[in-house]
Amino acid sequence: MNDAINSQGANLLFYHSFIAFGALLSLVMLVHMLYHRRSPSAIIAWILSITIIPYIAMPLYFIIGLRKRKNRYKKSALFKSQTFTHRMGNETFTLYTDGVAFYEAFMDCIKEAKRSISISAYIFEYDKTTKEIIKALVQKADEGVEIKILLDSLGSIFLYFTWYRLRVLKNAGVKVKFFMPIFQMPLRNYINLRNHRKIYIFDNEKVLSGGANLSDAYLGAVHTKERWEDIMFLVQGVSVRDYFDIFASDWFYASGEKMHFTHKKQEDYGENLLQVIPSGPDMNQDILYEMLLSNIYQAHNKITIITPYFIPNSSLMEALIIAHHRGVDVKLITPKEANHTIVNIARSSYMRELEEAGIKIYLYNGAMLHAKAILFDNESVLLGSVNFDNRSLFLNYEVATFVYSSKIIQEIEIWSDGLMANSSLGTKNVSALKRVFENLMRIIAPQL
Repeated sequence: MNDAINSQGANLLFYHSFIAFGALLSLVMLVHMLYHRRSPSAIIAWILSITIIPYIAMPLYFIIGLRKRKNRYKKSALFKSQTFTHRMGNETFTLYTDGVAFYEAFMDCIKEAKRSISISAYIFEYDKTTKEIIKALVQKADEGVEIKILLDSLGSIFLYFTWYRLRVLKNAGVKVKFFMPIFQMPLRNYINLRNHRKIYIFDNEKVLSGGANLSDAYLGAVHTKERWEDIMFLVQGVSVRDYFDIFASDWFYASGEKMHFTHKKQEDYGENLLQVIPSGPDMNQDILYEMLLSNIYQAHNKITIITPYFIPNSSLMEALIIAHHRGVDVKLITPKEANHTIVNIARSSYMRELEEAGIKIYLYNGAMLHAKAILFDNESVLLGSVNFDNRSLFLNYEVATFVYSSKIIQEIEIWSDGLMANSSLGTKNVSALKRVFENLMRIIAPQL
């Protein structure tokens, strides 16, 4: 009898200790989030997670929940002076909304390079298209061109685990580095903070940037029905230095090697006015996010958002709905089916909320729409690697470019009209139970 009582008492003590320790962990996590000024939506999402599954949520928070960390392993801030806020005139700005045209431009840039090539990509697959790219890069390396390739270790995980496929590049003298290698220096590598930037620089004179990675899915010598819809652009002019500085900062973090801008001084002139805005854990402030909000609130006539992933925070949702109530024509163009099922579920409640407020939702019926562009009136267009979601705006290392050019804006409008013509208008009706489930997904949406 006494043994049974003692056993019951021990179990009760263990239970209360278990609950108390979970509560302590939750309190530590909450204090940590408040200290680091996490957004209200993120705090609510994490609190709900630790309430339901505290011993799973707690370690996950310290693996994937942090972004602007302060410790000796952190990538140093890109630009302490925040100088990337000025419009600068450039000689050339060319859009590519076709994977074949982009491939031809990319290969031409490689062939014409005389001194250096710098490539930063999130995804680099090993396929028919990239084999041709590798072959062209080896040839340029043999000619004495200095080539650096920076790949995200998670985005390019297949190559990360089959590094021998890159041996031909390394044997030719090409320097290849992986950003935050998954299994190296574990205290330094935060699996949730990925380099999503796409920057391709040639001779420090011209740069290709935008949303496209390097694989058959994004570009190639011939058209395919499966190829994703994306948008890229080529810049020649003073803004090339901005892209170089971003790449050089990332390269130094990955390799420890400093880069120097070797090119004649370029003047701030040309009709193509650009602002190059990096964002991510290496920025002291969320400048891109603040500029995005500011532009939404300042828009007078129209806002057209083209994005593959639409999972905004409450401030962006409120800004879009207020813009619509002010009479701004707000449109969202996004894939009918994204390439991740969980994204399809998580985005639904946000799209329905906008639709119920009167905002038009266009679901693109073609191949996966991976392009990122936001039009503000006839004043500017935002292009680059940034999706309209929390991950891109607050976690990933990204680069965006504001373009102030009536010619480019008109080209983007014509292209977006084509997307809408191949889209279905509005979300489909679903059951009340599915709506509840979609709304519950907002709990984890900030972490996607």
